[in-house]
Amino acid sequence: MRMRHPAGPRRADGVRRLHGRRVVLRPLGPGDFDAWSRVRRLNDEWLRGWEPRRPPLANDPTHQSDTFSTRCAMRDREAANGTAFGFGLFVGDDLAGEINLNHVLRGALQSATIGYWIDQAWAGQSLMPEGVVVLAQFAFEQLDLHRLEICIVPRNHNSRRVMEKLGLREEGVALRYLEINGVWEDHVRYGVTIEEWQSRRDELRQQWM
Repeated sequence: MRMRHPAGPRRADGVRRLHGRRVVLRPLGPGDFDAWSRVRRLNDEWLRGWEPRRPPLANDPTHQSDTFSTRCAMRDREAANGTAFGFGLFVGDDLAGEINLNHVLRGALQSATIGYWIDQAWAGQSLMPEGVVVLAQFAFEQLDLHRLEICIVPRNHNSRRVMEKLGLREEGVALRYLEINGVWEDHVRYGVTIEEWQSRRDELRQQWM
């Protein structure tokens, strides 16, 4: 099996950028705190129902710049180790959300999961499907992964619409799969393998990149 050193995001002047037709994905750094904090605070109610509940005594990066910087440093370490790759999703200079390649597993599995959120002000403009294609290209063609999975709460119709726009394969429902806002929620699992990516790459790139 061909293996490359993880081509992960880099900090400072060498920061990695992944480009779509309209969106740019790049790792977040301490200098993004004001923009990230503003977007997250404005979208607190919009996002709360779809994310894990923060432990009561945990520091909050939304309101604490040092905690946000620690979060960025942790993401950098994960990228350097090849275990996860986090990106802010930008339209021009505007932060519109985040998209992450999580739980990168090597060995016989060669897989990862994708998670994302978007600012409600940018929702409905097909930015996230574009971001997923950009990230999938990175995962399959630079990291040499074999399979990606996206898991979504069944009633999250906006997020499932992203999968419908991309035509990704639905694999079934995992019962009580993740803790979301304090509740163990079922999740619909969507998957795509490198064979599927290779057969649809030109179509997806033409449409979204």
